[in-house]
Amino acid sequence: MKYQDLQNTVERGDIGPLYYMYGDEPYLIERLVRRIVERLVPPDMRDFNLNVFYGAENKGEDIAEAAATMPMFSSRRVVLVRKADELSAASQEILLSCVRNPSPSTCLLFVGEKIDQRKKFFAEIKKVGLLVEFKRLYENQLPVFIRNEASLLGKRLEAAAGEMLVHLVGNNLRELVSELEKASLFVGQRELITADDIRSVVSDTKVNSVFDLTDALGGRMPDKALRSLDTLLRDGEAPLVIVAMIARHFRQLWKVRELLNRGTPARDIGNKAGINPYFLQGIIRQAGNFTVAELGSVFKKLHGLDAALKSTRLKPEIHLQDFIFEICRQGGAERPA
Repeated sequence: MKYQDLQNTVERGDIGPLYYMYGDEPYLIERLVRRIVERLVPPDMRDFNLNVFYGAENKGEDIAEAAATMPMFSSRRVVLVRKADELSAASQEILLSCVRNPSPSTCLLFVGEKIDQRKKFFAEIKKVGLLVEFKRLYENQLPVFIRNEASLLGKRLEAAAGEMLVHLVGNNLRELVSELEKASLFVGQRELITADDIRSVVSDTKVNSVFDLTDALGGRMPDKALRSLDTLLRDGEAPLVIVAMIARHFRQLWKVRELLNRGTPARDIGNKAGINPYFLQGIIRQAGNFTVAELGSVFKKLHGLDAALKSTRLKPEIHLQDFIFEICRQGGAERPA
């Protein structure tokens, strides 16, 4: 089952006795866990009817006992097992009885990062309950997610505002929602959130540094790019998030460069490339600094940069600085001795 389907069933109040949630999008997992607890256990009953365990710290016997215990003054109990992928083989074996025959008055909820469906424990959960994977959203899924979040806040989001939010924040859903909530408070009673509103609520330093970095790379200006990179790293931005920001910018440049090569009129490029007019002129200008072949080379370098950041012990800024010089070199940059 996909998380969207589970979310819909939870909102309808149709909550089963057994789930295993896993994947690389912890924000969505935690939000759905919180919603299940809210639907099943009132706040004043949680001391009696909510048990929280941790896979590596608690024994299977204790989890099984809690799962078999009848709720007090309520119709349902929630037994939540965090870091369930760290359950020992012995604990998994003990819990098989709960998994095969879950108590209808308990929602037994396992949360972990990974599963191994070859193991009996997970195979039994799949037979009786639900294994639900939460995948990190792709970039093309973020606009819908953001619009839905804005709608929950009673707001509409200008298309350019959503694009700017993704450009500044990346695909960190927790931070996206946090910045969207700030924007909602910022506009007050006004229903529409604009790109200028997003610029106003996201840290000025981050806004300027992100745009300065991508613009400097698009303009092949290494000095400016290095200064912007230094600011982002100093302010605690994760190196892999910076790589994602750069990759998104160069994907747009590549689309526009190909359209320019086909002789597409400037007025049609925005629609064909899926770029909001708010950003279009700058993207067209920068696309003129690269050939299609050079942009293809950029993505090979980005792939190598991503691998280097994940696998070597060198400081991340060294890899990022090398990347900047490689991209800007053909624009006249010379690396200092």
